[in-house]
Amino acid sequence: MRRALAAAAALILLGGLLVLAFPPLRSAVAVAGLLRDELRPPLAVPVEGVRPAQLADTWGAPRSGGRRHEGIDIFAPCGRPVVSATRGVVFHVGTNRLGGQVVRVLGPAGSWHYYAHLARFGQVRPGDVVEPGDTLGYVGDTGNARGTPCHLHYGVYGRGGEARNPYPLLSGRRPPEPERARR
Repeated sequence: MRRALAAAAALILLGGLLVLAFPPLRSAVAVAGLLRDELRPPLAVPVEGVRPAQLADTWGAPRSGGRRHEGIDIFAPCGRPVVSATRGVVFHVGTNRLGGQVVRVLGPAGSWHYYAHLARFGQVRPGDVVEPGDTLGYVGDTGNARGTPCHLHYGVYGRGGEARNPYPLLSGRRPPEPERARR
Protein backbone atom coordinates (compact mmCIF):
# COMPACT_ATOMS: atom_id res chain seq x y z
CA MET A 1 0.00 0.00 0.00
CA ARG A 2 2.80 2.44 0.90
CA ARG A 3 4.60 1.66 -2.37
CA ALA A 4 1.43 2.36 -4.34
CA LEU A 5 0.96 5.70 -2.57
CA ALA A 6 4.62 6.59 -3.09
CA ALA A 7 4.34 5.68 -6.79
CA ALA A 8 1.16 7.77 -7.15
CA ALA A 9 2.82 10.74 -5.41
CA ALA A 10 5.84 10.42 -7.70
CA LEU A 11 3.61 10.41 -10.79
CA ILE A 12 1.75 13.48 -9.59
CA LEU A 13 5.03 15.26 -8.88
CA LEU A 14 6.44 14.22 -12.26
CA GLY A 15 3.28 15.40 -14.01
CA GLY A 16 3.50 18.77 -12.25
CA LEU A 17 7.15 19.16 -13.25
CA LEU A 18 6.36 18.26 -16.87
CA VAL A 19 3.61 20.88 -16.97
CA LEU A 20 6.03 23.53 -15.68
CA ALA A 21 8.89 22.45 -17.94
CA PHE A 22 6.99 22.15 -21.23
CA PRO A 23 4.87 25.15 -22.25
CA PRO A 24 2.56 23.10 -24.54
CA LEU A 25 1.56 20.96 -21.56
CA ARG A 26 1.10 24.07 -19.42
CA SER A 27 -1.13 25.52 -22.16
CA ALA A 28 -3.15 22.30 -22.40
CA VAL A 29 -3.73 22.26 -18.66
CA ALA A 30 -4.71 25.95 -18.75
CA VAL A 31 -7.15 25.34 -21.63
CA ALA A 32 -8.81 22.48 -19.74
CA GLY A 33 -9.28 24.76 -16.73
CA LEU A 34 -10.58 27.63 -18.85
CA LEU A 35 -13.24 25.46 -20.46
CA ARG A 36 -14.59 24.65 -16.97
CA ASP A 37 -14.50 28.27 -15.73
CA GLU A 38 -17.29 30.82 -16.14
CA LEU A 39 -16.90 34.20 -17.83
CA ARG A 40 -17.86 36.52 -14.97
CA PRO A 41 -18.12 40.30 -15.27
CA PRO A 42 -16.66 42.70 -14.64
CA LEU A 43 -13.61 41.84 -16.71
CA ALA A 44 -10.46 43.97 -16.57
CA VAL A 45 -10.61 46.88 -19.02
CA PRO A 46 -8.10 45.85 -21.71
CA VAL A 47 -6.40 49.25 -22.06
CA GLU A 48 -4.14 50.35 -19.25
CA GLY A 49 -5.37 53.48 -17.50
CA VAL A 50 -8.94 53.35 -18.90
CA ARG A 51 -11.69 53.03 -16.29
CA PRO A 52 -15.02 51.26 -16.90
CA ALA A 53 -16.86 54.60 -16.61
CA GLN A 54 -14.91 55.88 -19.64
CA LEU A 55 -16.17 53.12 -21.96
CA ALA A 56 -18.74 53.74 -24.68
CA ASP A 57 -20.99 50.99 -25.97
CA THR A 58 -20.24 50.94 -29.72
CA TRP A 59 -21.62 47.39 -30.15
CA GLY A 60 -23.76 46.92 -33.25
CA ALA A 61 -22.91 50.25 -34.90
CA PRO A 62 -23.02 50.15 -38.72
CA ARG A 63 -19.75 49.41 -40.52
CA SER A 64 -18.69 49.34 -44.17
CA GLY A 65 -20.01 46.57 -46.39
CA GLY A 66 -23.26 46.25 -44.42
CA ARG A 67 -21.44 44.80 -41.40
CA ARG A 68 -22.26 45.54 -37.77
CA HIS A 69 -19.63 46.33 -35.14
CA GLU A 70 -18.92 43.10 -33.24
CA GLY A 71 -17.09 44.66 -30.33
CA ILE A 72 -16.37 47.98 -28.72
CA ASP A 73 -13.74 50.58 -29.50
CA ILE A 74 -11.67 51.84 -26.60
CA PHE A 75 -9.96 55.09 -27.54
CA ALA A 76 -6.62 55.85 -25.91
CA PRO A 77 -3.30 57.45 -26.81
CA CYS A 78 -1.23 55.58 -29.38
CA GLY A 79 1.22 53.24 -27.71
CA ARG A 80 -0.75 52.76 -24.49
CA PRO A 81 -0.47 49.12 -23.26
CA VAL A 82 -3.27 46.73 -24.23
CA VAL A 83 -3.71 44.12 -21.52
CA SER A 84 -5.53 40.83 -21.23
CA ALA A 85 -9.05 41.24 -19.87
CA THR A 86 -9.10 37.65 -18.58
CA ARG A 87 -7.01 34.67 -17.69
CA GLY A 88 -6.37 32.76 -20.90
CA VAL A 89 -4.12 31.15 -23.47
CA VAL A 90 -2.79 33.15 -26.43
CA PHE A 91 -3.81 31.36 -29.63
CA HIS A 92 -2.91 33.85 -32.35
CA VAL A 93 -0.51 36.76 -32.72
CA GLY A 94 -0.55 38.11 -36.27
CA THR A 95 -2.29 40.30 -38.82
CA ASN A 96 -5.47 40.37 -40.85
CA ARG A 97 -7.06 42.82 -43.28
CA LEU A 98 -9.68 44.37 -40.97
CA GLY A 99 -7.99 44.18 -37.58
CA GLY A 100 -4.42 44.86 -38.65
CA GLN A 101 -2.16 43.57 -35.90
CA VAL A 102 -4.27 41.31 -33.68
CA VAL A 103 -4.04 38.97 -30.71
CA ARG A 104 -6.61 36.25 -29.96
CA VAL A 105 -6.88 34.75 -26.49
CA LEU A 106 -8.97 31.76 -25.39
CA GLY A 107 -10.58 32.73 -22.07
CA PRO A 108 -12.99 31.35 -19.47
CA ALA A 109 -15.93 29.21 -20.65
CA GLY A 110 -14.28 28.78 -24.05
CA SER A 111 -14.77 32.48 -24.87
CA TRP A 112 -12.53 34.09 -27.48
CA HIS A 113 -11.10 37.57 -26.85
CA TYR A 114 -10.03 39.56 -29.91
CA TYR A 115 -7.68 42.54 -29.56
CA ALA A 116 -7.29 44.49 -32.83
CA HIS A 117 -5.64 47.56 -34.42
CA LEU A 118 -2.50 47.15 -32.30
CA ALA A 119 0.47 49.38 -33.11
CA ARG A 120 2.79 46.54 -32.09
CA PHE A 121 2.73 43.31 -30.14
CA GLY A 122 3.86 42.73 -26.58
CA GLN A 123 6.15 39.85 -25.64
CA VAL A 124 3.48 37.16 -26.22
CA ARG A 125 3.46 34.06 -28.39
CA PRO A 126 0.83 31.44 -29.16
CA GLY A 127 0.64 29.02 -26.26
CA ASP A 128 1.48 31.61 -23.60
CA VAL A 129 -0.74 31.56 -20.54
CA VAL A 130 -1.81 35.10 -19.61
CA GLU A 131 -3.48 36.66 -16.59
CA PRO A 132 -5.66 39.79 -16.43
CA GLY A 133 -3.39 42.80 -16.85
CA ASP A 134 -0.62 41.02 -18.81
CA THR A 135 0.50 43.14 -21.77
CA LEU A 136 -0.56 41.78 -25.18
CA GLY A 137 0.32 44.79 -27.33
CA TYR A 138 -0.07 48.54 -27.69
CA VAL A 139 -2.94 50.76 -28.89
CA GLY A 140 -2.69 51.71 -32.55
CA ASP A 141 -4.59 52.23 -35.80
CA THR A 142 -3.64 49.26 -37.98
CA GLY A 143 -5.89 47.39 -40.42
CA ASN A 144 -9.02 49.20 -41.55
CA ALA A 145 -8.51 51.75 -38.75
CA ARG A 146 -5.50 53.31 -40.49
CA GLY A 147 -5.76 57.10 -40.20
CA THR A 148 -8.42 57.06 -37.46
CA PRO A 149 -7.78 58.04 -33.85
CA CYS A 150 -5.82 55.33 -32.05
CA HIS A 151 -7.98 52.75 -30.31
CA LEU A 152 -8.35 49.12 -29.38
CA HIS A 153 -11.14 47.12 -30.97
CA TYR A 154 -12.08 44.52 -28.34
CA GLY A 155 -14.39 41.67 -29.30
CA VAL A 156 -15.69 38.69 -27.33
CA TYR A 157 -17.00 35.54 -29.00
CA GLY A 158 -18.72 32.54 -27.44
CA ARG A 159 -17.56 28.96 -27.78
CA GLY A 160 -19.64 28.59 -30.94
CA GLY A 161 -18.21 31.76 -32.50
CA GLU A 162 -21.20 34.03 -31.80
CA ALA A 163 -20.26 37.63 -31.05
CA ARG A 164 -21.15 38.98 -27.58
CA ASN A 165 -21.35 42.60 -26.53
CA PRO A 166 -18.22 43.21 -24.41
CA TYR A 167 -19.58 46.43 -22.90
CA PRO A 168 -21.58 44.83 -20.05
CA LEU A 169 -18.73 42.37 -19.42
CA LEU A 170 -16.27 45.24 -18.91
CA SER A 171 -18.48 47.85 -17.29
CA GLY A 172 -20.68 45.62 -15.15
CA ARG A 173 -23.61 47.66 -16.51
CA ARG A 174 -26.35 46.78 -18.94
CA PRO A 175 -25.99 48.46 -22.32
CA PRO A 176 -28.30 51.42 -22.93
CA GLU A 177 -31.57 50.49 -24.60
CA PRO A 178 -31.99 51.58 -28.22
CA GLU A 179 -34.16 54.68 -28.71
CA ARG A 180 -36.97 52.62 -30.29
CA ALA A 181 -37.21 50.25 -27.30
CA ARG A 182 -37.77 53.14 -24.84
CA ARG A 183 -40.87 54.49 -26.58
